[in-house]
This record gives sequence, structure tokens and C-alpha cells, in this order.
Amino acid sequence: MPKIVNHDERRRLLAEAAWRIIRREGLEAVSVRNVAKESGMSLGSLRHYFVTQDELLAFSMRLVSERAGERIRSMTFSDDPRCNAEMLIGELLPLDEERRVEAEVWLAFVGGSVAASARELKLKVHNELYECFRGLIHYLCERNLLKKGVDLELESKRLHAMVDGLVVHHILHPEELTPEEMTRLVAYHLDSLMV
Repeated sequence: MPKIVNHDERRRLLAEAAWRIIRREGLEAVSVRNVAKESGMSLGSLRHYFVTQDELLAFSMRLVSERAGERIRSMTFSDDPRCNAEMLIGELLPLDEERRVEAEVWLAFVGGSVAASARELKLKVHNELYECFRGLIHYLCERNLLKKGVDLELESKRLHAMVDGLVVHHILHPEELTPEEMTRLVAYHLDSLMV
């Protein structure tokens, strides 16, 4: 009986192999040959899933965003909007090893990838994140939890920039900006907005 192969799982495993190479050696070290070696798969087998290196990199890049989105969609929200806001923001911060890996890989892609498809994906994810923060600010506003006079669009942009900054600062200097400190800064920021 032929072996049943889960092609989606194989593609994810290959993307994760690319992530390990990126974290260890940098984006420029990712090649189809290196990913095949890292994953323990033959070059021919890898090419069954990704014909080109650009395809592999684009999938690997999208996977970072998809995983964060999956976590957010699977969240169980409570009746406490403040708690929900902190939980949602926390899913986008490198508060554990899984999210740290994703953040490191995403920043490598953002800083190093110049292919047109990568530029389009960066913009798409940037806009999706902005809409997420915008939705969060509007969610708090609809529940009358924001201080009077808060500019919703400005605060959406500020929250987006703050979270991006926390991610970058933590990845560059993890000893100076710990997960606990990031969590405290998010709480402090929400305190400045909420009644």
C-alpha cells in the first residue's frame, strides 16, 4: 500500500527548515539545496513542493503571518474587553519561543527580501496588522472604554507602531526588553487610552 503523504504538512516542514537556516545563518543562506539538506529531504522531493527558491521563500514568509492569524482566530474571548485587548496584542509579540521564532524570521524577510512577491506580501501583512489594531481600538471605543477625545485613527497607528517597535527591540536586545516588560508596556499603553 502506498504511503499517504500530507502535502500541506510537508510544505510547512520545509518552510520551518528554511526558518531554522534563516535564524542560524541569515536569509541569504536559504537555498533549495540547503533547505533540502536541513529538512532531510532529497532535492528532487523538495522540488515536488516548491519549484523555485522564490516559491519556497514566499510560502515560508506567508506561514509566519498565517500562524499568528490562526492563533488569533482560535482565541476564546472573555467578557472583559481589556483582557481581550491584551490577549490579542500578546499574540503578536514574541512572548514565547514560538512567537520569537516567527518574529525573527519575519524581520529577516522584511529586512532582506526584495522580490516583488515579497514586497506585496509585506504590504499585505502590514495592512492586515493595521486593520487588526484599528479594529481593536474601535472595539474599545464601541464599549465606551476610551478616554474622551481619543483620535481613533491616530491611536490605531500608534498602537501598530508601538507593537512593531516592541517586536524589533526585543529581537535585537532580548535581555533589555523581556516578555514581562513588553506585557507591562502594553498594559501601560492601554492605561493611557482607557477610562
